[in-house]
Amino acid sequence: MDVHHFRYDRITFNPEKCFGKACIRGLRMPVSSLLSSLAAGMSEREILQEWPQLEPEDMRQALAYTSEAMAERVV
Repeated sequence: MDVHHFRYDRITFNPEKCFGKACIRGLRMPVSSLLSSLAAGMSEREILQEWPQLEPEDMRQALAYTSEAMAERVV
């Protein structure tokens, strides 16, 4: 069963998919794979052509989720 992130409704978690990693809309597309494609130099348009099941909002939420997850937290 997919569990949605409390803030980003397109980010899901399921221990039976991709080892429970953050994924896009329950697809077997980890957020980390999307980020790796961007880091490798693929454009948003190229990524959307490569994975037609993705939508532009998926990419925005993946970036926002990752940015928040990686933000430095001062205690």
